[in-house]
Amino acid sequence: MDIEIICRETCIIAREAGEFIRGESSKFFAGDIETKGKHDYVTYVDRNAEKKIVSDLEKLLPGAGFIAEEGTIKKRGKPYNWIVDPLDGTTNFIHGLPPYSVSIALMDKKEIILGVIYEIGFDECFFTWKDCPAYLNGEEISVSKIAKVNDSLLATGFPFSNYDRFDQFIESLKYFMRNSHGVRRMGSAAVDLAYTACGRFDAFWEYNLNAWDIAAGIIILQNAGGKVSDFSGGNNFLFGKEIVAGNPYLFEEFLEHVRKFMVE
Repeated sequence: MDIEIICRETCIIAREAGEFIRGESSKFFAGDIETKGKHDYVTYVDRNAEKKIVSDLEKLLPGAGFIAEEGTIKKRGKPYNWIVDPLDGTTNFIHGLPPYSVSIALMDKKEIILGVIYEIGFDECFFTWKDCPAYLNGEEISVSKIAKVNDSLLATGFPFSNYDRFDQFIESLKYFMRNSHGVRRMGSAAVDLAYTACGRFDAFWEYNLNAWDIAAGIIILQNAGGKVSDFSGGNNFLFGKEIVAGNPYLFEEFLEHVRKFMVE
């Protein structure tokens, strides 16, 4: 398998899904919204985009399985599995507010070996594959060199469920708002990680995330020179529903503060 060719073809698939989503944005109305859970929304746009992505990926890598947000396919593969979020930022999309994105990653057993994030509003495709740099629309990217949290611009996301840790999260938010250049909430974890990978953000933290929200962003960030962990500094971030990410210069300081509020 030529992983570079697979990655570049995946970029095309993500862009085509993005074109479909962009085209539907002008036709979409509130009656098309379905609810998966409290404040957890899905639309025909999510489902149809996922069906198209899955169909194209099956042709690209026959035999691979899928972990897909909308559950349009239930098939696991050995050793390869695609992790797909057809529309990360559905609430933004519903309200006509960018950013929202297509996120696709490929796992070989337990290792992510490819990641593609296509941010639809700005026509930006972030991508990488194993043992290569990370790219934005074909140009190599890298994380920022900001070395102190006090000098950083941070990103986070707010949970729409699982409020058991919300008080601790709010305390962490208060701290970082007072001790950084600011905190931004974009509404798409995939975009948060992509923006951290290219240096627009210096670090990112969030809890109550799923693998499809972050899988592609993890490898893009790492191959851009960034670091990733769970809130305790361990490796349980892909399926552990919590993530800390940032450039390597401020990562340990940032993690120390996240751990203080979210773990200790």
